[in-house]
Order: sequence, then C-alpha cells, then structure tokens
Amino acid sequence: MALTVVTHPLAQHYLTHLRDETTKPMLFRTLTRKLSVILALEATRTLRTAQLHIQTPLEEVWSPVLDEEIVLVPILRAGLAMLDSIVDLFPEVSVGCFGMERDERTALAHPYYQKLPEMKGRTAIILDPMLATGGSSEHVVNVVKQAGAERVVLLCVVAAPEGVDRLIAAHPDLALFAACVDRELNPKRYILPGLGDFGDRLYGTM
Repeated sequence: MALTVVTHPLAQHYLTHLRDETTKPMLFRTLTRKLSVILALEATRTLRTAQLHIQTPLEEVWSPVLDEEIVLVPILRAGLAMLDSIVDLFPEVSVGCFGMERDERTALAHPYYQKLPEMKGRTAIILDPMLATGGSSEHVVNVVKQAGAERVVLLCVVAAPEGVDRLIAAHPDLALFAACVDRELNPKRYILPGLGDFGDRLYGTM
C-alpha cells in the first residue's frame, strides 16, 4: 500500500483549525471542504489522460483530457463532508454511499446501507475522514474491489497507525492519502491527538 501524508502548508493549517475544540460546526465544514480539495488533487495526480484534438481561437492542437472514470464513495455520515468539494473538481463522477455505524461498546462498525453504481474498470475514491481501527474502510474496500473497481484510493483527514497497519496487511495495493498520521488510539479507539468525533463536530451533535 502506498501511504502519502499530504504535508502542504495550507493542508496543515486547515488541519490545525479542525483539531481546535473551539472551532464551530460552520467553520469545521468549510475547513473540511477546503482540505478535501487538497487531498483530492494530490490523490489524482496519476489519473490517466488521453489526447483530444481541439481548435483554439488561433490554431488546432492536441491537448490532454481525463481518461479515467471515477466513483466517489463517502462513508456515512462524516464522509459526506468531503463529497461536494470533490464533485466540484470532477463533475462527471458517479457517487456511491456506505452507511457504517460504530458500536460504542466494542468500537466495531457495522454496515447498515450501501448503494454503488457500476464499478467495473473504474477508480474508486473512498472518503473516510477518520481512519481509526480501519474496520469501516477495510469493509468498503473489500466491497468495491469485489464489485470490479480497477483501482482503489482512500482519502482521510487523520489516520491512526493501527488503521494504517490493518489496511497495509489487508490491501497492499491500496493508495492512502491523509493529512496526518497521528500517535495512537486510546482505549475507546479514538485517535490521539485527533480532533474528536468528526461527525458530531461536523453536524453539531456533541
């Protein structure tokens, strides 16, 4: 698995303010959208292109256009915060969804909803802001691969070493992009130093 930590100064600036417990939901949502754009741009550097013959106002030219079909797959509910800004970058993408609910007693996530478009031969970009134990992401990667995805990419805001190690073992061909790999998980399986419960902070349900 290729792990890329996106250390762009602006990404780190946004991450600092996401971590800050005084950041209100409205600003939290804005910062998430902006950081998602930076992560997505880094993750799509290697998209295939084809040459298109066009006419400029001055002459004819062959010029590159995207030649890869993308499916965005947010993991509900927190992954929705990353979706719209990436759709703005790639307006022709398809979108699938996975609903995963965490059991607070066991820290295990259980699927309650999934809906995917055609995946065969496409690149799946999974959106999961917090990669903690890796259970939710591993489940979704399994499903999109079984559905025929040609390549799978995972975008995270923050990852824990435990989750990274789990995904490396399960999916060595996965491309993972994160703004930071934090120190560890606490006994309740929350990321430290982390930024709290992403969905609660996003939607003001603390």
